[in-house]
Amino acid sequence: MTRWHVARLVKVRDENATARTLVFDVPGWPGHLAGQHVDVKLTAGDGYSARRSYSLAGPEGVELTVQRVPDGEVSPYLTLDMEPGDELELRGPVGGWFVWRPDGPAPVLLVAGGAGIVPLMAMIRARRAAGADTPFRLVYAVRSPERLCYADELLRPDPGVSVTLAYTRRVPEGHPRPPGRLTAADLGPYGEADCYVCGPTGFVEASAALLVGLGHDPARIRTERFGPTGD
Repeated sequence: MTRWHVARLVKVRDENATARTLVFDVPGWPGHLAGQHVDVKLTAGDGYSARRSYSLAGPEGVELTVQRVPDGEVSPYLTLDMEPGDELELRGPVGGWFVWRPDGPAPVLLVAGGAGIVPLMAMIRARRAAGADTPFRLVYAVRSPERLCYADELLRPDPGVSVTLAYTRRVPEGHPRPPGRLTAADLGPYGEADCYVCGPTGFVEASAALLVGLGHDPARIRTERFGPTGD
């Protein structure tokens, strides 16, 4: 059973107008794998507590990227009010299925919907940190350019990593793909790969079905989803 740690915020970075990356100092942190997550607990002065789960955004240290949820109990505090020096409790790392290890030999296809980019970005960063040459392809579905997370990093050339941005509502000028939902054409052509899909439940189910339709082995499609609260 993983234990609760006291985590002190040391740095924040806005990814877009509604998403923020928070970097924590966590004494005694045991380390983690790309794709794992943590449980975060906030406790009010009257003893009331709220918990949410957030994916780790990098392979080293404790770095979370949080998408603000309207009327949420936890994400507004994390993205608007928490400041360096403030503390919270977290537990982890959690999860052993939706993970990527640098010694994996197979090509990797990553499919992200909105905030589902976070654990997949951790995998891309883990590949880079390990100096691995595993071919990676990321297909990132997002509403509009303003909603991109990690824009500078994703648009910078990264040998062995290809990035496809699929805007669903509005595209930047000159973008070759019209706005719309993810299609088989975005994910194809088929090539044998370990697939990781993360996003809202409907997006994950639709994307997994597209991958199976393209010929991917269902046993090699790993999925992680979150509901309306962003958990």
